[in-house]
Amino acid sequence: MTATEPTVPSPLDTTAPPARVRPGSPYPLGATWDGKGTNFALYSENASAVELCFFDDQGQETRFEINEQTAFVWHGYLPGVGPGQRYGYRVHGEYAPERGLRFNPNVVLLDPYAKALGGVENLEAGIFGYVPGGEDTVMQTQEQRGIPLGIVIDPVFNWVGDRRPKVPFHQSVIYETHVKGLTMTHPDVPEALRGTYAGVATEPILRYLQDLGVTAVEFLPVHQHVDDPFLVAKGLTNYWGYSTLNFFAPDVRYSAAARRGDPAGAVPEFKNMVRALHDAGIEVILDVVYNHTAEGNHLGPTMSFKGIDNPTYYRLVADKPRFYFDYTGTGNSLNVRHPQTLRLIMDSLRYWITEMHVDGFRFDLASTLARGLHEVDQLSGFFTIIHQDPVISQVKLIAEPWDVGEGGYQVGNFPVNWAEWNGIYRDDMRAFWKGEGGLASEIGYRLTGSSDLYQRDGRKPSASINFVTAHDGFTLCDSVMYEQKHNEANGEGNKDGHNHNLTWNCGVEGETDDPEIKVLRARQQRNFLATLLLGQGTPMILGGDEIGRTQKGNNNAYCQDNPVSWYDWAKIDADLLAFTRRVIRLRKAHPALHRRKFFSGRTIRGEDVRDIVWLRFDGQQMSDADWNNPQTQSLGMFLDGDGLDDVDAEGRPVRDDDLLLLLSSSYIDLPFRLPDLDGCEAWELLLDTADDGAHELRAAGGETTLRARSVKLYRCVRD
Repeated sequence: MTATEPTVPSPLDTTAPPARVRPGSPYPLGATWDGKGTNFALYSENASAVELCFFDDQGQETRFEINEQTAFVWHGYLPGVGPGQRYGYRVHGEYAPERGLRFNPNVVLLDPYAKALGGVENLEAGIFGYVPGGEDTVMQTQEQRGIPLGIVIDPVFNWVGDRRPKVPFHQSVIYETHVKGLTMTHPDVPEALRGTYAGVATEPILRYLQDLGVTAVEFLPVHQHVDDPFLVAKGLTNYWGYSTLNFFAPDVRYSAAARRGDPAGAVPEFKNMVRALHDAGIEVILDVVYNHTAEGNHLGPTMSFKGIDNPTYYRLVADKPRFYFDYTGTGNSLNVRHPQTLRLIMDSLRYWITEMHVDGFRFDLASTLARGLHEVDQLSGFFTIIHQDPVISQVKLIAEPWDVGEGGYQVGNFPVNWAEWNGIYRDDMRAFWKGEGGLASEIGYRLTGSSDLYQRDGRKPSASINFVTAHDGFTLCDSVMYEQKHNEANGEGNKDGHNHNLTWNCGVEGETDDPEIKVLRARQQRNFLATLLLGQGTPMILGGDEIGRTQKGNNNAYCQDNPVSWYDWAKIDADLLAFTRRVIRLRKAHPALHRRKFFSGRTIRGEDVRDIVWLRFDGQQMSDADWNNPQTQSLGMFLDGDGLDDVDAEGRPVRDDDLLLLLSSSYIDLPFRLPDLDGCEAWELLLDTADDGAHELRAAGGETTLRARSVKLYRCVRD
């Protein structure tokens, strides 16, 4: 893919040479406009010289030698230079890959702190510090100007009236989505805005999210990324965006302003989107990739960090520094042991909080950030700094608690204040609804917030980000239609993607016209959503699951920027959407379904009534033998409405109805005896995944039929 740099008016008077470079300041890093000129600051402790390069509308270059250096920061100030100026760097030093040094002044490099970019990479114009196809030990001598340029910006934005929703974690319902995929085919979004930040900020999208009931959108990466050359060669792109080039600039691919020739306009456009979502009561969480960059391994491109100071920014193999440690499966790992790399990450996080007003972050492959030498260290510098930072520590912090290195699976081991994607929840719930036995005790833990993982270190149930589907894997619809991945469109011989999916196709692989199978698949989707939204912890819905979005069995659609990944707004499952809205409303209406504290098991009233009681289908309390019985495929969970052990913002006790959640993955219908507990006269049915329109009022101690593979929720009716 050949990308172009959109034309941007140059602030320089091109009829006269710019003023002489003044010493400027080493802080802050990046390009900072003060109303009269711009300060430029770049960190490199191993460079021998640094040139700042300006480019005009015709691509003509003007170079300025940066002579001032303070604590390894090269800095200079140019009066008269302001917003709109495109710039890059040429960094001089040794080209000695065998010693970890990859300086090459023939390559125009991107400022790691650039706040806006002039376009995307241009492969034909060159992005490599060596000659592609040969050894990386031979320096490239041809000009390489295909790297996106930075743009000086005016950071001022009118945030007056913006109010962060600040939804408590335990009251949150997270919606994982993609800026482009969400809006690309929506008929009510203006065509010029589809696939953009501005498109998300339109009234139809905001109303849809509000009506759905979610409290936060978690966007797949919006940091500027690179479309990997191996994908471009196959006619594909990096749709998910997990190949970060810059940690400050919003990706111009999703900017309506950039389409109009104003790439710097991506910054205020993103801010407008955040403000619009906040006005709708919805938080913004960003999926961020601070574990690696788009520059890959020793054979990857030289676009920014690698050519500015390779040993500072990357984990190099100690005895063979030509090569990179790779805990991510992408070619490199950022060197978070180095103070400057840590500073880069922290500066980026603070920037997105203070300047862009985002409300939290989901950290991709977060175990990589915790690595000290070769082991995951919970008390690594990264977590220590975040814990004490007065800005970063106050937003939502969510870890993907694994990477591909040895010992990288760290579910349950992140520090206090961190929530985690609970992969154990996903696997247990999928196995249970698939019909596997012997999971009763595991399901008990997952429904109650995974106390086995999060209670011992002082965290709350909300630390468990519960999900059954995410961008990586099958959609919900596909998880009940496919048992095998079908990734042929990715061009890797169907060898990519997960093989261990724990999914069940209900008897037929893929689409079918069999009415019984279609009914079963619809029920299974409701079972997953009901379990997810009616259990303790913080639920995360994969965007599009609520309307039956399918990827036709592709469980690794990272490179599918096309209808495979986009929402098909012309074909939605209206019944499933209505069901999802209904369950979210139930969750919000009942504090017992989103407790702030773990269950204690203690007596609340009398001898037998506790904050939670587990029941067999015959109405008896679960015994140890029941929990360990491989044949146990049904559970009843009684929640005492007076047992929340919590107070509201005004100090009043939080109370709710007594609730009863029944679930069965058995293939046969079960007669379930409803409990007769402490004055409960009858049980009113609130939800039945086997019958959306069901109405039922059963006397306490009576029976109900729990249909095969279904969920029911009841409310206790008292005098």
